[in-house]
Order: sequence, then structure tokens, then C-alpha cells
Amino acid sequence: MPHQILVVDDEPDLELLVTQKLRRQIRDKQFEFFFGRNGEEALEILSHHPGIDLVLSDINMPVMDGLTLLGKLSGTSRTRKAVIVSAYGDMANIRTAMNRGAADFLMKPIDFADLEVTVHKILTEIAHLKEAAENQERLQLIERELTVAARIQQWMLPRDFPPFPGRSDFELHGAMTPAKEVGGDLFDFFLLDDDHLGVVIGDVSGKGVPAALFMAVTRTLLRGVALEGKSPGECLDYVNARLCSQSDSSMFVTLFYGILNTRTGEFRFASGGHNPPYLFKPGGHPRQLHGTGCLIVGCIPAAKYCTDGCILAPGEALLLYTDGVTEAMSNADEFFGEERLEKYLNEHVSTSAEQLVTNLLASLKTFAADAPQSDDITALVLRHTPPAVG
Repeated sequence: MPHQILVVDDEPDLELLVTQKLRRQIRDKQFEFFFGRNGEEALEILSHHPGIDLVLSDINMPVMDGLTLLGKLSGTSRTRKAVIVSAYGDMANIRTAMNRGAADFLMKPIDFADLEVTVHKILTEIAHLKEAAENQERLQLIERELTVAARIQQWMLPRDFPPFPGRSDFELHGAMTPAKEVGGDLFDFFLLDDDHLGVVIGDVSGKGVPAALFMAVTRTLLRGVALEGKSPGECLDYVNARLCSQSDSSMFVTLFYGILNTRTGEFRFASGGHNPPYLFKPGGHPRQLHGTGCLIVGCIPAAKYCTDGCILAPGEALLLYTDGVTEAMSNADEFFGEERLEKYLNEHVSTSAEQLVTNLLASLKTFAADAPQSDDITALVLRHTPPAVG
């Protein structure tokens, strides 16, 4: 497509000169020229040819002069540029034109070699402006899509607490704060039957949209197989096999899945390379719940995951978390760490599950101050609260 240029001048000979001097460029479709005799004609031409990139305008014209036209051009296009043409010595008007947004100026009589150099220079600037505008539009589109993706992800994660209002035999609360618009952490919980509650937490490698999509697939796979009543180890076996067969080898997930017997307190779990949860209760020091699973999920097709177990006594609780908690960094490049996390649990052990999670996220924010969040942060607290016997 040729560059469209509008020449505005009341001298009739100028059109003939332009078409003669630049006939090769016109013939080769480098340039396409339009001509107007004054500012009003110029605006009319522009209304019918919005693709005109460059306006070459005289200053002194009847009906509407070049300075007035220049003022009206400012609102017609973000990328269109104007070059003012005037007689030598008319520097006051030229200065006014430049202050009103003219990109350059030419002197009469026009030196057509200089004209061509000036036109190419301005058209190059216009091309850069158009590219920047297109990039900005693409960025805005991506931002809108990320906003929608963030809403979808938050919709996929549990949001309503307490999740099972009729149940008093356990207490549950979780939250996820992504490092970007969308994140790769996941947490979930679901009743398998009246006496068994499943809880899940995971951390996908990477950040952003790819991690969020991988997270959604992992959640769907695990929930689907868990609701079949399989053991935690068998569930991780299934998820690992499916992810290995379908995913890019560069992506993986650390995963922890446990099942609480809400009557007896028996907690059976399997870990796929995830941070060991903390088991804690009033009057006792928090301890990590280590299992035999150390292999991450989604990398080794033949990997097998064991089911381990423990008992949650009445009042005992578990904190499941991703490494965004312990690796939250301060302005001094210091990690929040396990020691601070254990101290936090000691100080808040008697608070509700909701307060434990909410206050932990607030403590991490205070610790980090204005340091940027480098990883997704997720925490889930489960407390066994069976009714007293007798």
C-alpha cells in the first residue's frame, strides 16, 4: 500500500510540480497524493480518506489557513503528522505551527530533494508510532484476557467459607494469592462421603497463564480420581501418569493429597515432592508431617506414590502451604522461612482456621513490605473438631 499524503496549498501550480517531480515514486506506488486548496477542503478530504498519514500544508491560505487546520488535525488521528510549508522569513508563524504540533517545516520555493528526505523521515516516525499503538492495543487485550483468566481461576478455587455449614466435626479455610494476574498454585477440598474429607494443595512449576492452565488440568484430574474412592497414593499415581503422557516435560507440579476420617481422626496422605504440612495443637510445638513421597508429579511416568498416615487428635490442625509462604522475601533479601512460620503457628494456634490463614497472609505482606512478590502464596488449614463424647 502506498503512503497517502495530503498536500494543502492554494497555488494551483504546486499540484503539477509535485506530480511531476515525484512521478517515479507515484508510479512505483510509494506515494499516493491528494490535493486541497485550503483547510476546509483538507478536512473534507481527510473525512473520506482516513488512511492519510501525512499532511503538507501551506500557512497562508484563504477560507481556513494552515495554523487553524493544524489545530483541528490534533483530534483526528494519533499517528497522523503535519509538515508546514511557508515562505522564508515567516519564522513567527513557523514557530507557532511547531508549538501546535507540526512535525517539521519546509521553505518556499520547495526543494524537492529536501521534501523527499523530510517525507521519508516523517513517515518512518509515523510507522514507529503505529507500531507502538498496535503494541499498546495488544497489551491492553492481553491485560483484559488476564483479568478474565484471573476471575476464572478464582472461580475454580474454593471461595465460600465455611464450605460445609452443617458440619462441626472439622474446620477448614484456604486462600491463594498469585504472584501475577493468574498463578500456578492450587488448593481444593471435597467430601468423599459423610465421614471422609479430601484436601489438596499443589504448586505448578512456573508462573502466569501456562502454570494456571496446568493447575486447572491437575485439579480436574485429581478431583476426578479422588471421588472414585482411591487411596491418596493411587490418586497421585493416576495424576502423574496422565500428566506425563500429555504435558510438556518442562512443567511439573508438587502435590499433597490427604483424606481425613472425620469420626476417628485418621489422616491418610500422599506427597508428590510437596512441602510437608505442619501438624500443630494448643500446648504443643508444631511439627512437620513427613511422608515417604519425594518425587514431583508429572515428570517420571513410572513413579509410584505411597500412602502414609497419622491420627489427628481432637483440636489438632494441619497447615498445608506452598513454598511461596516460606520463601516470601523481605527488602533485605531474607526469606520468611520455617522458623518464622513455626513461631507464627505457636502464637496463633488457638485462633480459628479462617483467622490462621488470613493473619498468615497479612504477616507475610508485612514481612515483605514493598518487596515484589516472587511466587504464588497459598495456605490451607484443616482442624479436627469432633463432638465431645458423652
